[in-house]
Amino acid sequence: MKNLADKKNVIIGALLFFALILIARLFYIQVIDESYKITASNNVLRYEEQYPARGLIFDRNGKLIVGNKTTYDLMVIPREMQAFDTTEFCRIFDISYTYCKTLLNDVNRRKRRIGYQAAVFLKQVPAELYGVFQEKSFKFPGFYVQARTLRNYPRNIAGNLLGYVTEVDTATIRRNPYYKIGDYIGKTGIEEGYEEALRGQKGMSIYIRDVHNQIKKSYENGEYDVNAITGKDIVCTIDSDLQEYAEMLMRNKIGSIVAIEPATGEVLAFISSPGIDPSLLVGINRNFQLLQLNPLKPLFNRAAMSPYPPGSVFKIATALIGLQEKTLTPETRYSCAMGYKVGRGVECHAHPSPTDLRQSIQMSCNAYYCYAFRNIIDNPKYGNIEDAFLKWREYVESFGFGKKLGSDIPNEQAGLLPSVRIYDRIHGKGRWKSLSIISLSIGQGEIGVTPLHLANFTSIIANRGYYHIPHVVRHVEGDNPNLKYAERHYAAIDTAYYETVIDGMYMAVNGAPGSGSTARIAQIPGIEVCGKTGTAQNPHGDNHSVFISFAPRHNPEIAVAVYLENAGWGAQWAAPIASLVIEKYLNREVKRTYLEDYVKSKDFINKTKQPSHEKR
Repeated sequence: MKNLADKKNVIIGALLFFALILIARLFYIQVIDESYKITASNNVLRYEEQYPARGLIFDRNGKLIVGNKTTYDLMVIPREMQAFDTTEFCRIFDISYTYCKTLLNDVNRRKRRIGYQAAVFLKQVPAELYGVFQEKSFKFPGFYVQARTLRNYPRNIAGNLLGYVTEVDTATIRRNPYYKIGDYIGKTGIEEGYEEALRGQKGMSIYIRDVHNQIKKSYENGEYDVNAITGKDIVCTIDSDLQEYAEMLMRNKIGSIVAIEPATGEVLAFISSPGIDPSLLVGINRNFQLLQLNPLKPLFNRAAMSPYPPGSVFKIATALIGLQEKTLTPETRYSCAMGYKVGRGVECHAHPSPTDLRQSIQMSCNAYYCYAFRNIIDNPKYGNIEDAFLKWREYVESFGFGKKLGSDIPNEQAGLLPSVRIYDRIHGKGRWKSLSIISLSIGQGEIGVTPLHLANFTSIIANRGYYHIPHVVRHVEGDNPNLKYAERHYAAIDTAYYETVIDGMYMAVNGAPGSGSTARIAQIPGIEVCGKTGTAQNPHGDNHSVFISFAPRHNPEIAVAVYLENAGWGAQWAAPIASLVIEKYLNREVKRTYLEDYVKSKDFINKTKQPSHEKR
């Protein structure tokens, strides 16, 4: 009997224990934890999402280049919607009856799923229509207006650099739960690269509805509301005046300009032409498809994404590698008989001959660099051609070529740099020699670099051996500076060798008439410009015009790379454009208006008549 009593007490105790647990849990759910009350009360609560203003973007001088303007989305709660005067409704919002009927049918089809929550009925209602609706909103139960912001551009510049804002797609929604249908997101450029900082954080307001589904008050006096957090402002590195000027010079031309401050790696101007007018992509982006179909590809960011043959500007790299490898000295002289005559040969233009290293840069002698390149690749200190080539490739990579630089420009491309495997496939393993790849000596063949790479290479020369990673954002509000941009990245060339090539670049621009200088058109009175022309062969049409330059020679403030597609030799178009960009930046005005008019007069897109000018 005692055992039976003990079992009975145990059972009663266990039941009491579980009952206490159940009572405690119910008390917590019903009294303490308000979240369950909110969930249970979904049918009497209305949730209104609050969208923050997107962060502003300023240039390096504090000038606003991307702002915001207010627009409105017309929201609808299907279960609150009642019969209304569709004629007046259509007149208020300037839409057709057919379109309105289509929207209503769509809402009714989704009515059960949406329930008492809100859905977008009309997007981006202008402020003037919003004002009319507010006065008559009582006639349209179930509809209300929610404020949103769209981008606004005081100056329509730098579209490819800034990027644009568009409605989020379903793939992004699946990847990132922050976004939902109807949200906006940055695409390309700074808008994409700094999306998380610029977008801010959405907020939420919760309201109680009465039995007639009308809002009575905030739920729990707003205790569960979440305030929207405005996006962070950004200061970018661009000089908006220089950007606007450079874009004007590139009008009706195909190509790129990248200008960098060598001491910091800050990008001063970034032009891809033809580019996009950022104001065309504000809002619902009805122009996006037209831009996509444009054969000139204005949405394609040539400055950071297009790998071109560098042409003769690459001779500077060949010279520096030869000096470092001691297969070349400043006094080394080679003759040129209108080109290099070994094997299939490499043609050259008429100029005084023979030349030493400085003069070879000044006159841009192809033959000189064929000799210099073969001495590098056939250097007897390496056991075989593959080892010598790999050493050459290591040097070239140290200049930033053949890899992504790590900039904050979205979709930056690495370019092209040949490998042993590529040449084994082209020529056969062990069957290729320095003469097989001689075109690399003058920046042709299996090599491709972006204009961003070229501007960065020019910064290395200007800095006598190092670069800072190019970047387009200087500061994000409330954030610490990105220390990776303060770090110096050194090329694998001793500092002492740069002055020789800089001498040659200075002579190329500032040599006397008749001296064979290829870039005299780039001279600026009172400013010591150093530069190198390039004419990149193009198997698909006219040659590309290339020029790299920096100024002043000592303590340089700007390094510029200009690349014009199908524009002929380097001195004809790229050099004057780069020179004008330098003059604009350093002097804040351009006095050589004759050169400016010459550049502006050329239309490569519509093929207007080319003005006559001395060939360089």
